[in-house]
Amino acid sequence: MTYACTLGLRRYVFPDLKTVLAKASPMRSGDMLAGVAAASEEERMAARCVLADIPLARFLQEAVVPYEHDEVTRLILDSHVPAAFAPVAGLSVGEFRDWLLSDQADGSALSALAPGITPEMAAAVSKLMRNQDLILVAAKCSVVTRFRNTLGLPGRLAVRLQPNHPTDDARGIAASMLDGLLYGVGDAVIGINPATDSLPAITTLLHLIDDFREQYDVPTQSCVLTHVTNTVRAIEKGAPVDLVFQSIGGTEAVNSSFGVSAALLDEAHAAALALGRGSIGNNVMYFETGQGSALSANAHHGADQQTLEARAYGLARRYKPLLVNTVVGFIGPEYLYDGKQIIRAGLEDHFCGKLLGLPMGCDICYTNHAEADQDDMDTLLTLLGVAGINFIIGVPGADDIMLNYQSTSFHDALYLRRVLDRRRAPEFEDWLEHMGIADFGGNLLPQGETQPLLALAGSL
Repeated sequence: MTYACTLGLRRYVFPDLKTVLAKASPMRSGDMLAGVAAASEEERMAARCVLADIPLARFLQEAVVPYEHDEVTRLILDSHVPAAFAPVAGLSVGEFRDWLLSDQADGSALSALAPGITPEMAAAVSKLMRNQDLILVAAKCSVVTRFRNTLGLPGRLAVRLQPNHPTDDARGIAASMLDGLLYGVGDAVIGINPATDSLPAITTLLHLIDDFREQYDVPTQSCVLTHVTNTVRAIEKGAPVDLVFQSIGGTEAVNSSFGVSAALLDEAHAAALALGRGSIGNNVMYFETGQGSALSANAHHGADQQTLEARAYGLARRYKPLLVNTVVGFIGPEYLYDGKQIIRAGLEDHFCGKLLGLPMGCDICYTNHAEADQDDMDTLLTLLGVAGINFIIGVPGADDIMLNYQSTSFHDALYLRRVLDRRRAPEFEDWLEHMGIADFGGNLLPQGETQPLLALAGSL
């Protein structure tokens, strides 16, 4: 089916829905690299005019990636819930935007709607929205998950403590972990990106975190962010696995390049559930995504990177994960060129994930060769905080010395908590008070002899 629009004296014709979505996207370097971006601002506006009039139901009839060739498409369409979709089934994309911004679309209505929305619908409506629209709607969405603590409650902000080390040195990791805990971060997860995929090394790291967690009764969860097959092997060998991690993308082809399939994720999900390690919940999966991953693997099928990013969320929600985060600026300027593109992408990703019912976080980050700096990250951090993001990343000094990129620091989390009055996960907050790290209001206390962790810090 073709789509057309006349602006002024020029008529624009788009051969399919995939092209409309790509041409309607805000400008970004990845779509230009892929050759799918609008050639001019006028063409972009023509595509948006067309997109606004397309019925939402059309997305159930015309797949961006063919159903018969892609398991992500099949998962998205086969899991669609018509009853949840019914309240908006008669709307166009433009009318859907208006409804989302209305008072009628409150938190309960959006939660009920989530199973009826496909990722392509979410991506489509985001392309018609200003940044403030993305923030307003996302702020109305509440997605709560549980394992050893409760994440995503209104007025709360969690932080992943990321104590990476370039050689997986146990003392270095422990020092960063203690540093973060003393700043009151780590309620989302203590998650290590290992420098090696050696199973013995991964198992050592899992025991390192778990031994510490048990010794001090920390109400959080651990994760070593290795390939899912390594985690399954670690489970089989009796390692203390809390969360199963995997990077995923929006097409079967990009997931194949990661060595991942839905069947493999099903197996890992079942294995983690069987361990029964969660004390208050059983959300056991942790996914990371990022715009541009499909293009970098030549697995984008001619679709724009933001639509494919939303499709990754369609795969993620199959597993009811504890955590999902977009590593928004990590892939590089080839995909998101500068601070403006990174900020827009971060807001889009958070909006689409929340609309689809996912517990969204963001690694607010950039690589050193991108046209971005820490001021841009401060802006995105603040905007996502206003939008009600579930969690952010905490890296010592905001500089990950193992992955060689710039993220957000423990201090950045303190800033966001203070300026937006965001509390930690309630169970973790109680633990901080018990350990003499924070007071009843969540404010950090001066370091003193009453803090048991300081004695351990002195021994490193």
